[in-house]
Amino acid sequence: MMEKIDLSLEIAGKEFKNPIWLASGTCGYGEELADFFKLDQIGAIVTKTITKEPRPGHPPPRVFETGYGMLNAIGLQNVGVDEFIESKLPFLEKQNANLIVNIAGRSVEEYCSVCEKLNDASQIISAIELNMSCPNVTDGLEFSKNPKLAEELIKRTKSVATCPIIAKLSPNVADISEIAVASEQAGADAISLINTLVGMAVDIETFKPRLSNVTGGLSGPPIKPVAIAMVYKVYNSVSVPVIGIGGIMDYRDVIEFMLCGASAVQIGTANFINPRISIEIIESLKRWMESRDYRSLNDIVGKVRA
Repeated sequence: MMEKIDLSLEIAGKEFKNPIWLASGTCGYGEELADFFKLDQIGAIVTKTITKEPRPGHPPPRVFETGYGMLNAIGLQNVGVDEFIESKLPFLEKQNANLIVNIAGRSVEEYCSVCEKLNDASQIISAIELNMSCPNVTDGLEFSKNPKLAEELIKRTKSVATCPIIAKLSPNVADISEIAVASEQAGADAISLINTLVGMAVDIETFKPRLSNVTGGLSGPPIKPVAIAMVYKVYNSVSVPVIGIGGIMDYRDVIEFMLCGASAVQIGTANFINPRISIEIIESLKRWMESRDYRSLNDIVGKVRA
């Protein structure tokens, strides 16, 4: 009977078979998880951040498990857009999965340059996600802190990109809805949130920070309540689709996000614990919907009784 459950959705004219996506930075360029399941079973793959030039990232240690969450300061290590197009896209194209390319830059011009290069592959790219909010590089937060800068970035990238644009926002701001509204007004086709929270851990034996960058991005279950509250706030502030991210570990977390307005969600830290978690969540979500006679995502998205 599960075939009667329709998990499909549309964002900016693009069809996705289900709302379960892999978050940027947690699945590399797809190869890491392809041995565990067919990548076309999930709604979308969001690549690790791509920049104009290759970046080596921060020196180790770059990851630290803290409580029930994880701190990371990778520093946007990546192969650069040219190498990505040449050596990574061919593999991703063969997977027949929806592909969302996450990008970043030190300037508006760099973002635009990456978008222009990706235009040649737009037939296999469903959307571009703007990483406006990386908390562990020195230039990573500026575009998500200031609504005018966010607006400028989105307008400029929209003017050159042939794919829909998703604005990925930071929780490390005074009013995330202000940034979301500016992003929508600038033409963002969807908004994803949240990126990681700024965090820090110290080794009490050596007195040294656990990360070489001192601070990093906190992800995992500890940030879920913050993420859900911000999704709810942004959903009630904009009319474009909202994509929820932050501490999702099972189907119940997905339902919480969707009740508060998320049309889709991205699975991040949980991938490191269970590489097949996204597939398990899809099946569990279907069973939960079937048990309540729900037939589509419209039955739950934004239905919180607040």
